[in-house]
Order: sequence, then C-alpha cells, then structure tokens
Amino acid sequence: MSIEGKTILIVDDDYDYLFQLKFQLEQWGCKVVTAESQREAEELLHTLKPDLAILDLMMENEDSGFVLSYKMKKKYPDVPIIISTAVSSETGMSFNRYSEEDKNWIKADTYLEKGIRPEHLKNELEKLIP
Repeated sequence: MSIEGKTILIVDDDYDYLFQLKFQLEQWGCKVVTAESQREAEELLHTLKPDLAILDLMMENEDSGFVLSYKMKKKYPDVPIIISTAVSSETGMSFNRYSEEDKNWIKADTYLEKGIRPEHLKNELEKLIP
C-alpha cells in the first residue's frame, strides 16, 4: 500500500514539530494540510475530509486532541486518526487503546509518542490508510 498522493491532516501547536512532520510526509509524496489548533482544525473539517489525521493531544486544552478526535470520528468515522504526543514524557500519564475502557473514550485508531522514527511512522500510515 502506498501513501503517495494521500491527504494527511496534521494538527499541532508546536510549529517546529508541525513543520518537520509536514516535510517528512511531503517527501513520501503525501498532500499535507496543517492546523495549529483544535479550533483551526474544526474549521478545516467543514470542507476537508483527509485520508488520515495526526493530532497532538495537548493544544488549547489538555484534551484538545481527544475532543478533536471524537468530533472527527463523528463526522468521518472511516478516517484513521493517530494521536501523537509527548504527554507521557512530560506528565508521566500514559494512554493506549488496548483496554476496552480506553477504546471507549479514546476515539483515535492509534497512539504514538513524539520522537517516532520515520520508518515506524510510515509503517503505521500504510497500515491505517485504506
């Protein structure tokens, strides 16, 4: 499965991370749309249905990524979502999608810690994009 030509939405309030991720995805031939906040992403979703979204967890609020993920899945249930965050290293809190309890409230398809190697990210994208 090739991710070339797929539209990826990246939402992150860390401009440097956003730029680096955008650059990497464009190197793989993806079309990239970015937003720097939950609010900006919600506006984009009125007219955009990406092939996949990569969302930061903590933006305007500590749960912005979860809220945005919930809203996206309600509007576009077939769009895969990756929550990408450094919250575990910053706060010691961890999230996963392995328990039924977590699956019920984390509406993302997978959860990745920031600092992910490019090869691992590409493998995840290829698994998730139909």
